[in-house]
Amino acid sequence: MARSRSTSTPSDGAPQEHHDGTVVDVDVTSEMVSSFLEYAYSVIYSRALPDARDGLKPVQRRILYMMDDMGLRPDRGHVKSQRVVGEVMGKLHPHGDSAIYDALVRMAQDFSMRLPLVDGHGNFGSLDNGPAAARYTEARPAPAATLMTDSLEEDVVEMVPNYDNQLLQPDVLPAQFPNLLVNGASGIAVGMATNMPPHNLVEVIAAARHLITHPEADLEDLMRLVPGPDLPTGGRIVGLDGVRDAYRTGRGSFRIRATARIENITSRRKGIVVTELPYLVGPEKVAEKLRDAVQAKKVQGISDYQDLTDRHHGLRLVMTVKSGFQPEAVLEQLYRHTPMEESFGINNVALVDGQPRTLGLKQLLEVFVRHRLEVVRRRTEHRLRTRRDRLHLVEGLLIAILDIDEVIQIIRNADDAERARTALMSAFDLSQTQAEYILELRLRRLTKFSRLELEGERDDLRREIERLEEILGSDEVLRQVVSDELADVAAAHGTPRRTVLLEAGAAPAPVTQGAEIPDEPCRVLLTGTRLVARAAGDDALAREGGRSAHDVVVAEVLTRTRSTVGIVTSRGRMLHLPVVDLPALAPTAEPPSLAGGARLDDLLTLEKDERVIGMVRVAPTDLERGGTLALATRRGVVKRVTPDYPRTDGFEVIALKDDDEVIGAVDLDPERIDADSGDVDLVLITTDAQLLHFPAAGVRPQGRGAGGVAGVKLADGAHVLSLAALDVTRPAEVVTIAGSSGALPLAQTGSLKVTALTEYPAKGRASQGVRCHRFLRGEDVLIGAWTVASPARACSAAGQPVDLPPPVGRRDGSGTPVAVPIAAVG
Repeated sequence: MARSRSTSTPSDGAPQEHHDGTVVDVDVTSEMVSSFLEYAYSVIYSRALPDARDGLKPVQRRILYMMDDMGLRPDRGHVKSQRVVGEVMGKLHPHGDSAIYDALVRMAQDFSMRLPLVDGHGNFGSLDNGPAAARYTEARPAPAATLMTDSLEEDVVEMVPNYDNQLLQPDVLPAQFPNLLVNGASGIAVGMATNMPPHNLVEVIAAARHLITHPEADLEDLMRLVPGPDLPTGGRIVGLDGVRDAYRTGRGSFRIRATARIENITSRRKGIVVTELPYLVGPEKVAEKLRDAVQAKKVQGISDYQDLTDRHHGLRLVMTVKSGFQPEAVLEQLYRHTPMEESFGINNVALVDGQPRTLGLKQLLEVFVRHRLEVVRRRTEHRLRTRRDRLHLVEGLLIAILDIDEVIQIIRNADDAERARTALMSAFDLSQTQAEYILELRLRRLTKFSRLELEGERDDLRREIERLEEILGSDEVLRQVVSDELADVAAAHGTPRRTVLLEAGAAPAPVTQGAEIPDEPCRVLLTGTRLVARAAGDDALAREGGRSAHDVVVAEVLTRTRSTVGIVTSRGRMLHLPVVDLPALAPTAEPPSLAGGARLDDLLTLEKDERVIGMVRVAPTDLERGGTLALATRRGVVKRVTPDYPRTDGFEVIALKDDDEVIGAVDLDPERIDADSGDVDLVLITTDAQLLHFPAAGVRPQGRGAGGVAGVKLADGAHVLSLAALDVTRPAEVVTIAGSSGALPLAQTGSLKVTALTEYPAKGRASQGVRCHRFLRGEDVLIGAWTVASPARACSAAGQPVDLPPPVGRRDGSGTPVAVPIAAVG
């Protein structure tokens, strides 16, 4: 018989063929609404949103349940991830393998979950790269996964059919801890989404226990126990107002900042070192955004970027800051223009009784506590039933053992098992279950020793049944059991907080000034132990005239932060040293200290046997006119250098003979030297205790290629020990130390004498000078000599202050013994 078909189709309808072959007209609008609603419900309930009780999506729940069903345990070997995926897909999950493996991978990533539920072996990906294929990785349950599936065999949750109604799966897992809060969740459904941050297990359990004990507790009580999220990757949460809003209403946002600090990368460069990044932000993403920001000139001051992350030291990103830029200001730019600061939007949407709801902190904890109370109640009921059933059997066995001979006789005389069971029930007043159990029992159990065991088991069962009945009979006891189990979980699996919480007012104030260090007046100070630093023009050290709690100042240059100073070496070379590369001394309480300076030798590249002699200006400043350099050599040559210094580094400022070297370098003010008064004198002291000072104006300036002029006339075997340039109108002191030429230079302390410079008459250049120290027995040479402005201060090689004796009136007097070797006088 031919099938009839309808050929007319309305404009808003579509033909639909039934199984019997007939075609009916269906309204397209109604069909689309119905199908879309079914699809939306399926996505919301079966795929995208977690259950508020165990905090798991269906695919995650099925993975954990199937791993437990397969017999996988944390203390057993790993199996291929593909095997787990196949079991889940074949038995429980109606979707593809990629969704299953993606969910398994996330549960194994310690940077995604605060308490991972899967123990992965192999490449499970990183924040910047995906995982290897399932056939290349292995997995097993993590210790925390056993907390999710514990007691499943004790009828603690409802079991529902799988997708083809052939197997059963749990509708929810028992979940011994608030997994939704601890590990967070994210998912996009139809018309709604969820995004929940992880929290600290110990804090969340403390809040849950508080709610169990005090069901009427308000949100403020709970927030004292759960102050904010605790992200797996650490970082800093800046501003907690959004967190409080989320805990109150279920919606809010907060800002996460990377953990960064400013370190000395080299002796001349500072850098920004990042050890923790915001949640779900990887190093490659930071590098990419940083590169774009630098090219767009949004971030300035970064000269180099290195990713030094490894498995042993963890995350370490190093960004070198250019000279002349403030690291703090550069760091603020990085927070503003790179993912080193990210915003996290909280949207606590989860399923409660099969319906999506937006929950605050208290509601989330209440749902978990209700679930856990129900799980423990059902577990207790199951255990009570099994204990009662076992007690019933044990009591029947004890009755049979008391008259075992009659039991055996009844069984032997019975024609079949049915008659034997009936006879036992009648003879000993047993139930059918007890009689059946006795019939199936092996004879070797019916011994005297077994009777003792059975009596002990009977007593244990009675005590346990009494305890279980107490739990079911009292809500208070039930709550205490749940609370105690939560405390055990926190003690076994809790870890310290990783994320630092900062109120908006507690965070460091943004640097409002520019990233570049401003060009402003400053002083560059060099100490006797070769520490160098820069200080503001009104720094306490400058006000104290060089008095320092550590070390002594032997050279001071008035300059600007964007300028350069020159370092003169023993080989007659001048090296450039940018002032911005020097550490800035922070204002300190008096007396100030130069211990925060950098070692000068670490900032320069010196040749073999080359030493730093002095520090001078190399360019005019707005504060003073450019100075001229005065040099003295070991062989008694002096020279004033015309300040036409090139921009190149390491140029010569004097032509030295082969057997000569520079022993002193000072900066002179040409206005004062060339004035009629001639107040500036050059002071030379030789090893044979001769001192000569003469006006600096007597030395004509020469170009860098000249060899200088005669400064002092030397006796045989003597050489120049020190050079100084002083204002003769101001008090100055001469410090000399005599010793033996045969002793080790660093071993002897010698005898020291302090004398006012006014005790020494001035003489003409190229003369021999006058005696400045009388040698005692065993002394034949000066091992140290300095001429400095009053009062003179000394320090040891370690920078510790050394007390000097008061000045003596005789210029050719002898010295007094020194307790420790003196390294410098300033």
